[in-house]
Amino acid sequence: MLRRHFLFSALTLPGLSAVAHAGAQPRYNARLICGGTQGGVWRAGLDLALDKGWKTYWRMPGDAGVPPQFDWSGSRNVKSLTVLWPAPMRFSDAGGETVGYKDHVVFPLDVAPADANKPMDLRLDVFLGVCDVICIPVKLEETLRQKSPSAVDASLIAAFAARVPEKVDARARFHVARASLVEDDGKPALALRLEGQGFDDGLDVFVEGGDFAYFRAPRLAGDPADVHLPIDGLKDEEQLRGKTLTLTMIAGDIRLEQDVVVD
Repeated sequence: MLRRHFLFSALTLPGLSAVAHAGAQPRYNARLICGGTQGGVWRAGLDLALDKGWKTYWRMPGDAGVPPQFDWSGSRNVKSLTVLWPAPMRFSDAGGETVGYKDHVVFPLDVAPADANKPMDLRLDVFLGVCDVICIPVKLEETLRQKSPSAVDASLIAAFAARVPEKVDARARFHVARASLVEDDGKPALALRLEGQGFDDGLDVFVEGGDFAYFRAPRLAGDPADVHLPIDGLKDEEQLRGKTLTLTMIAGDIRLEQDVVVD
């Protein structure tokens, strides 16, 4: 597989906001922002604004990317922190295929206190790559104290939280009824049988749980409800049979997540 080149000039930038440079030009601006509190959980957000055309990666970064790494161990009065991942996009270029976000993304953060009677002080250490033709590895150290949110920041977090895929349940507009292995044009492929409606609106599917292989974009296998995801790097099909995979499915305004077991 082709791999993207990294410019190894990682920066450690303390404070509430940070700007990285490749050459003389800024490539991103990062800040922690405050949202509201509901049911004892504080929703904050990591706001990452990128230069036009630049991108960063999702938790499954594709065949040529590196996933963001979050560490909040330096926080005070924080029992747990959950990173929410807005639905990503798929990008293809000469460096390979990547999965992530272009121009702007906010990662909502759900933060639970160790002591509900005390405020939370969030310290988030992040390592991520921001990329155009080259990739710049970036290390951020961001801090934020729990406080009343501004209307603008709360609205921004809510907008990106609305893009986080929902778990498939009885209310889901479509779901995968079956996942199996097939041969497609001489290569192994993951075959999905879909049920419901709305999956024919620009469907993309991202697969996690098969780190020994890479699943490419779905393509129709005749019936719109049958799609095949070609698989690269699979040496033994038995590695996948009976395995549980997590699928993130995006079609139009539908964003879903479902665990499936491969037949």
